[in-house]
Amino acid sequence: MSSRDDEYYDRGRSDKRSSTRRGDRYDEQDDRYRQRRDTRRDDRYDDRYDSRYDDRYDDREARRPSSGRSQGSSRSGSSRRASSGSGRGRRDGRSGSNTKAIVLLVVEMLVACILVFVAYTLFFKVDVTKVGKVNLNEEAITQSINETVVENEQMTEYTNIALFGVDARDGQLYKNTRSDTIIIASINNKTGDVKLCSVYRDTYLNLSNDTYNKCNTAYAKGGPEQAISMLNMNLDMDIQDFITIGFRGLTDVVDSLGGVTIDVTESEISHLNNYQSTMAQELKLQYTPVTSAGVQTLNGLQATAYCRIRYTAGDDFRRAERQRTVLMACLEKAQGMSFSKLETVANSVFGETYTSLDLNEILDLLKNIANYRIVDNNGFPYEEMRTTGTMGKSGSCVLPVDLQSNVKWLHKFLFDDSDYEVSSDVQKYSEKIKTDVGKYLGN
Repeated sequence: MSSRDDEYYDRGRSDKRSSTRRGDRYDEQDDRYRQRRDTRRDDRYDDRYDSRYDDRYDDREARRPSSGRSQGSSRSGSSRRASSGSGRGRRDGRSGSNTKAIVLLVVEMLVACILVFVAYTLFFKVDVTKVGKVNLNEEAITQSINETVVENEQMTEYTNIALFGVDARDGQLYKNTRSDTIIIASINNKTGDVKLCSVYRDTYLNLSNDTYNKCNTAYAKGGPEQAISMLNMNLDMDIQDFITIGFRGLTDVVDSLGGVTIDVTESEISHLNNYQSTMAQELKLQYTPVTSAGVQTLNGLQATAYCRIRYTAGDDFRRAERQRTVLMACLEKAQGMSFSKLETVANSVFGETYTSLDLNEILDLLKNIANYRIVDNNGFPYEEMRTTGTMGKSGSCVLPVDLQSNVKWLHKFLFDDSDYEVSSDVQKYSEKIKTDVGKYLGN
């Protein structure tokens, strides 16, 4: 499990958390932005790769430093300076032209400096939470989808979207942060039925580059592209779109909906309030403690804190269930709202997400929200086909006892496909996981 999460929670309980670290993180983040390169690397999943800005700005027109007239003046000034060398000291009126050329050159240099400053402000110091739509490397995603999946007629009736919730205390939504929440939302295009399946963040899987670790490492290493590829490859899925949201984004979504109805148990109250306390400091928000158990309306900060509880019976498995509970409560609340209100909500929180969907696509989904119905939810690996154990440097992991069997179960659960046969790739990954489990756990 994530030690970072434990440290954050413990600091909240002791009220000894320093507020100065936030500034340090932003300084480090600015340094990373200044080191951005425009060209993509083939080793896109390498730790050094960072294409967060390539996706966002590839389609923008290049800035034009000056008008055609200014450019002409510059060239004219240069020719004058070149031709005046042999006539130095002569008072034939050319000294006035030279002076004008120098003035123009200085003005153009000042304009260039201003443009550089503006470009730096726009491209490098922009708050990464204000991102909205990004363009994925479609080729990378396509290559992660197995041919047997592409040819599977049963799956063509469904649209699958990956939902990521990241541990983003500094606003970082792209990478260098692990995805605490990984949920596959599968929509039946004919009926509108929706099924949700959490992929437990500590599940030991192929990260899509033939290295094996906790699956939430994929997002930290290569952002949503690698995380989606990881899901497609290990689970025989066809996922091409995603939505990522951080603590602040989820808080604002729930508040925009007017809160959500949740049944809070007595054992959850103290943990919920401790998480609230620490997040309120981080996000500079006021918080209202939950004082009693039972069905009640939670505001944004309370609901986000509820999603993070893992110190009760069920540990991280129960936490993933809480996350699905809040998601279902959001959908239920949204279904009771008018489209104009939903449009306002979507516009207000779009900038706090990182997604492959544009705002119009999201609004199209919201137009049909009354037709959607969450009919079931569960977690992967399936309860009866998983175990836990310490896998060397990977630490404590959730282990699919047999990946093949779990993938067959998943396709039955999501797509009602009882006869699904896993791909040869999944069979290979399954054998590798068994070998690793035997190495570390002696099974």
